[in-house]
Amino acid sequence: MQNLGIAMTGSGSAAPATFLDNQALTELVETSDEWITTRTGIRQRRLAKASETMTELATAASRQAIAMSGIDPQDLDLILLATSTPDDLFGSACQIQAQLGATKAVAFDLTAACSGFVFGFVTAAQYLKTGVYQNALIVAADVLSRWVDWQDRRTCILFGDGAGAVVIQANEKDCLLGFEIRSDGTQNNCLNLAYASEPAELIQGVNVGKGNFQPITMNGKEIYRFAVQKVPEVIDKALFRANLSVDQIDWLLLHQANQRILDAVAQRLNIPEHKVISNLANYGNTSAASIPLALDEAVRQSKIKTGDIIATSGFGAGLTWGAAIFQWGR
Repeated sequence: MQNLGIAMTGSGSAAPATFLDNQALTELVETSDEWITTRTGIRQRRLAKASETMTELATAASRQAIAMSGIDPQDLDLILLATSTPDDLFGSACQIQAQLGATKAVAFDLTAACSGFVFGFVTAAQYLKTGVYQNALIVAADVLSRWVDWQDRRTCILFGDGAGAVVIQANEKDCLLGFEIRSDGTQNNCLNLAYASEPAELIQGVNVGKGNFQPITMNGKEIYRFAVQKVPEVIDKALFRANLSVDQIDWLLLHQANQRILDAVAQRLNIPEHKVISNLANYGNTSAASIPLALDEAVRQSKIKTGDIIATSGFGAGLTWGAAIFQWGR
């Protein structure tokens, strides 16, 4: 098959209307607005109501991305959902496919936590670049508020809910210029949303595990150390594959985890502050959704323009991390 290129032609985002600011958090745990802001850069986070679903957020973001791309849902060949919080453990991508009316698209979930969008983007691109498919939707969405311990101030100050989506289309010119993705399971214990099993006896001598999931647990110091070391390295490798220098980057778009991480990575790469995209002050850490959500905002604010070169990197549980260098637009 002929190798083709890809173009990113549409973006969309969605977030719950309900927000919880830092001052309100002081009613739940011993903290302060100043403490949270200086250590994370987060001022508020969006939270889904009990009646709101991840699928609804993902579908809303997807509709925006499809509309911007100028295609119809029936034109989609592939829907890839990056999430760690599906509404159905069997997968939620097919629900999104049905709600969009994308009758020709194959749909499946991908789980790579906060690296999910980068992993999903790179994965979907391969189907287009080999000529198998023409149009793909990558949607990243998480509702981490379901799994936060709201009495644990190390984690409850960080996470929010949201969704972001992009449409990529087969194109003569390739706008995915380079990428690198990595995993290290030896550090898995640094960030977990683990299954909690309780033994249940079905009949005498036959036991099974029944349970739920434990709240999110995180070793913040280790995650910070990991991100500040590994993210600049993986961006450098992706730039090498793209045959580009740091100076040629128009925007640095990192997973929106912590402003201190964003600042440290930019400094290590010698990327000036005005090239760093950040919106976590208003949304918190939305896991897989954070990169496409910030991308869509920047595009709709006319900050990111057609032809701009963007270096993006996701990093998080697994541990997983990756970077992609791409050009916005056709």
